[in-house]
Amino acid sequence: MKLLQGYDLNNVRIATLGGHSALDVCRGAKKEGYETVVVTRKDRAKTYDRYYKTRGEKGCVDHIIYVDSFGDIIKPEIQKQLRDLNAVFVNSRYFWVYCDNKAVESDFDVPILGNRILVRKEERDEEKNQYFLLKEAGITIPKQYKDPKDIDRLVIVKAAEEARSYERAFFLVNNYEDYKRECEARVKNGSISEAGIARAIIEEFVLGPQLNLNFFFSALSGQLELLGTDTRRQTNIDGLLRLTAKEQIEVLKHVQPKYIENGHQAVTIKESLLEKAFDAGERFVEAVAKHYPPGMIGPFALQGAITAGPPKEELYVFDVSMRIPGSPGSMFTPYSGYLYGDNISFGQRIAMEVKQAISENKLDSIIT
Repeated sequence: MKLLQGYDLNNVRIATLGGHSALDVCRGAKKEGYETVVVTRKDRAKTYDRYYKTRGEKGCVDHIIYVDSFGDIIKPEIQKQLRDLNAVFVNSRYFWVYCDNKAVESDFDVPILGNRILVRKEERDEEKNQYFLLKEAGITIPKQYKDPKDIDRLVIVKAAEEARSYERAFFLVNNYEDYKRECEARVKNGSISEAGIARAIIEEFVLGPQLNLNFFFSALSGQLELLGTDTRRQTNIDGLLRLTAKEQIEVLKHVQPKYIENGHQAVTIKESLLEKAFDAGERFVEAVAKHYPPGMIGPFALQGAITAGPPKEELYVFDVSMRIPGSPGSMFTPYSGYLYGDNISFGQRIAMEVKQAISENKLDSIIT
């Protein structure tokens, strides 16, 4: 493969962008004996060049490449530094938020672990995107509404924030009049634009414990692994939920709920639901392979909720991460330990796959 030309496969390093899951990737890579590379913005470098820089037995960041903005990683001189280090790049949500997707797909000449076209398919305005793949896989998703006049139940509206287009502003409504009123209020206060509303997703609100199913699909063995499960911690809704109902009513007179992800909590699911989880993951992998060869490679997550029934509990999926999920706490659930004997992180599982691929002369089968 052209991407691997000139690479010393006996001296591969594992690289990532300085945010999202970088420390998870680096610690896991170090456990498997790999040196690590972090590309970080100069104004956010302390995490990597001070607090977690490798120093003897401590730390996990070996090499640092500084950039003025994350998008600079696409520049030829930065790519050259990565290639000179024989870097295999682990992409994350950060990578795609801050970089031009088309440039990454066509001009980023550094091998990426995974199928590099898939992360763009997380976007809700893409053709044959995550919703298409979920439907193709036969996975239950919330009912969606193209025309807000058709709203006939409690729905959640997901629109891009005006200030931070990569974050979404969520709000709940149960009819068209509510929808118009809430949209007008948010446009007036500047949190959402008219264009953001036009592109918003309107979907049935699914009530149940929220759950992220964090998977790893090995292109080498053809096996799907559940590495862990978690749920999100979000600002400021988590704080609101800690208040009494009376306090919530008072606070909501002055503050709008926000669902900005700030972290994750490890959770478990009861054993009788594991087959449902694996079945959904396997069918999703099959759908991706059909429409986006070479298919799913490495980490991904199905994010949803479990409804109570009747007649039985059902898994609804309302979001997909088609790359490493930002869930370093996954390893603190028991599922990877059931398989491997010891719990492993996504970073370590990625490094294990790279190591096996190199030993079998199949590195080209797990990178694009």
